Amino acid sequence: MEQRTRVGNRLLAALPPADLDLLVRHFRLVELERDAVLVRSGDPIERIYFPLSGLVAFIMDMPSGQTVATAVVGNEGAVGVLTTLGPSRSPMTAVVRVAGTALQISPAQFQAALERSSALRGAVQTLIRALMAQFQHVAACNALHSVTARLARWLLEVHDRVDGKILPVTQDTLSELLGVRRPTVTHVVSKLRASGGIRSNRRSSIEIDRPRLEAAACECYQLMRRRIDLIVLTEEMKSPPLGAEASLFAGADEVRRRTPTRGASGQRPRHH
Repeated sequence: MEQRTRVGNRLLAALPPADLDLLVRHFRLVELERDAVLVRSGDPIERIYFPLSGLVAFIMDMPSGQTVATAVVGNEGAVGVLTTLGPSRSPMTAVVRVAGTALQISPAQFQAALERSSALRGAVQTLIRALMAQFQHVAACNALHSVTARLARWLLEVHDRVDGKILPVTQDTLSELLGVRRPTVTHVVSKLRASGGIRSNRRSSIEIDRPRLEAAACECYQLMRRRIDLIVLTEEMKSPPLGAEASLFAGADEVRRRTPTRGASGQRPRHH
């Protein structure tokens, strides 16, 4: 995945300065605490998040109590953009799986900017198409490829969104990403350790060897990587100048001194 841009969120970085400015005045900088629920399946979407760091997983809650991840998003996208299609309830649960920060805005404020910006509308449409493609790829991958290849793919997707070779993921998170129980995760992690894709694993982190992990992953990883890189930084869009970055965070920095909003850290996943 391409290197992070100066604005911190690639979707926002792709907007022309005048279009970005429609959003900047309304942004709040919030902490994304690990395991925080940003929106629960069936609940109204009350906040939109543009991650600057960290990773959010979209989760399907099954009647049996099991959960499975259908997509992940980091600083290349956003959470809650389905409100652009009209007032709606979330079709899935969004949970922070790697802690980070995000810019938060209300759906009403985002909708007002959307009505004034064709560039923003285009970016949102591309993001929604890319998310739909990711849902389709994950469904096909779950049906066609081995658990080992799928775990390698998920670890690469996490690595694309965090710094360093040590991934802050737990066994429970891996179980959720794969849609399998923890004993299966333990077995598959051992197989990847034996092949060298995983160098070491602890209770809440995994150290990877990326080249060997890429060799173990299915072809879905490269396909998904190319699709995600189409979300932003197209030839038609220009990144904002350095001054836009300064104005973006000058207004948001004071939020660091406030208590994080309930939507960013107040909810916790329900235990099944």
